[in-house]
Amino acid sequence: MTFPSFILYALLLLQFSLGSNALEIINEKILKDDHNNVVKSDEDQDGYFTLDPSLNVFFKITDLYLGNKISVFFASNDDSTSTRLRSKQDVDSIPFSLSKLPYLLKYFSFSNTSSQAKAMETTLKQCEIKAIGGEVKTCVTSIESMLEMIHHFFGMVKPKVLATKVLSSKHTLFQNYTFVEKPIEINFSKVIACHTMAYPYLVYYCHGHKEGHKNRVFKIALGGDNKERVEAIAVCHMDTSSWDRHHVSYRLLGVQPGSPVCHVLPLYNVLWFA
Repeated sequence: MTFPSFILYALLLLQFSLGSNALEIINEKILKDDHNNVVKSDEDQDGYFTLDPSLNVFFKITDLYLGNKISVFFASNDDSTSTRLRSKQDVDSIPFSLSKLPYLLKYFSFSNTSSQAKAMETTLKQCEIKAIGGEVKTCVTSIESMLEMIHHFFGMVKPKVLATKVLSSKHTLFQNYTFVEKPIEINFSKVIACHTMAYPYLVYYCHGHKEGHKNRVFKIALGGDNKERVEAIAVCHMDTSSWDRHHVSYRLLGVQPGSPVCHVLPLYNVLWFA
């Protein structure tokens, strides 16, 4: 099997296994930086920090052991319209540019002041921020652009792909989970994460470093209080000194800026590695 056909097969297998949906476009309160990291959540009128339950995705690397219990939010998309990455032919007919936002709002029938308009603007801005410090980043809008990104990043090396999966028919968004198996660390030389973005159709924001990465990746098996099982992927950022000093994970975990921070890979997000 040639490299392009291998990756195309992997993409199709991944999409059918995830049942990927485009993110529901909502009026998000969470602020994010140019790495799609949550920076801070809301403060009430008295200045007190209020934590959105969906921010419960962070934990310490010392939490990774059999029998430990952590509270985790696994977002779920209830959009009944299932969609997968479109073909290049389909998306090429629709502009994907912040400068074309007025046209796009008319195209998708969203008002200028709607939450959908705000979400689309945020996604387009995120996708147009230039990579810095040796980072590789791009927004993927089609199967062909995903194939191109993977080939550019990994060269002729055939990468593997990981994703978080819920292994039950009834999913609870937020609950306590216990590590029911010993976490397994994934060894890699190159890794790139692709995050789903809020947009009318499926868009991935992909970012990673070819060299000098300071991340660790683990496969973790979790059992929920309601007996739900989750096969999750955890990413541990060992050096967060470049993150915003107000990043919500520091408050949540009670650690100093720059400290190691781990988080689960959300549902519908993917991790390519080799």
